Amino acid sequence: MSVVHPAYQDEAVPTGAVRHRWNRSEAEVICSLPFPDLVFRAQSTHRSNFDPNTLEFASLLSIKTGGCPEDCGYCSQSARYDTGVGATRIMDQADVVAAAQRAKEAGATRFCMAAAWRSPKDRELDRVCHMITAVKGLGLKTCVTLGMLTSEQAQRLASTGLDFYNHNVDTSPEFYDKIITTRTLQDRIDTLEHVRCAGINVCSGGIIGMGGGIGDRLGMLVLLANLPVHPESVPINLWNEVKGVPVADTAARPDPIEVARLVAVARIMMPRAIVRLSAGRQYMTDELQALCFLAGANSIFIGDVLLTTKNPLRERDEGLLQRLGMSSRLG
Repeated sequence: MSVVHPAYQDEAVPTGAVRHRWNRSEAEVICSLPFPDLVFRAQSTHRSNFDPNTLEFASLLSIKTGGCPEDCGYCSQSARYDTGVGATRIMDQADVVAAAQRAKEAGATRFCMAAAWRSPKDRELDRVCHMITAVKGLGLKTCVTLGMLTSEQAQRLASTGLDFYNHNVDTSPEFYDKIITTRTLQDRIDTLEHVRCAGINVCSGGIIGMGGGIGDRLGMLVLLANLPVHPESVPINLWNEVKGVPVADTAARPDPIEVARLVAVARIMMPRAIVRLSAGRQYMTDELQALCFLAGANSIFIGDVLLTTKNPLRERDEGLLQRLGMSSRLG
């Protein structure tokens, strides 16, 4: 006779329900479910909102690298640390469009453009707006991450038809000031609100493996799940090893099962969000990626490089999806 775990008996948390008032204790109870029960619940939620056998392929391009004045303790592009990453000028639009076309031919349906700024200047924003229009002309969904935005800048981006704006909260409120001091968590939340009010889809997640514990990872998800509207896209990043940054002294690669559990909690708490395995995927075995897909992840970045760090080769991704009987989602 099967045994129903107590968490399944909680009528306040039905499978697939969209809630915006979570607390840390609830997240801890869900995360600590026996692994088969947790994955069953996450997969059930996933199937009620998405095709479980398809993934979104996205591509990420650094259109302006390095020289950022922020002190994010994990980042290779901060001007405060000697990481070997030099500052560059913003790319020419023609080169960006060419990269987007290559991404589309490789199967990507979303093209993300990142610039290492604290916040964009108006003249810089104008150039990015032209890039967005050109990339949308290829039939791709567009996403940019440019740092903090004012409400006026968010409206300017919205006027181009931008689909997503990425601005990660990075970690829990309790751990945040241990890795960043030049930008507050409230600054990040304010930018997310500007983006939401402008009518742009929100892409926001965080980074694990920077030294925080499981409580900080769950705190990050609770923060996102308690926003007035859930992010449409939630990237889960494993910290990419970077020499010369403060996090390098405290980082620890998370246990693979803990990673899969975190993906499952994200899927349960934000049932309609696209959950992406983002940076650090080169550290994941094929088996771990398969577990994460089973737990509700349904997007990956393709391409050999993510900003300044490595990403799994396209051939490896294709081979894994073929073995799993899964495919990319077009459109």
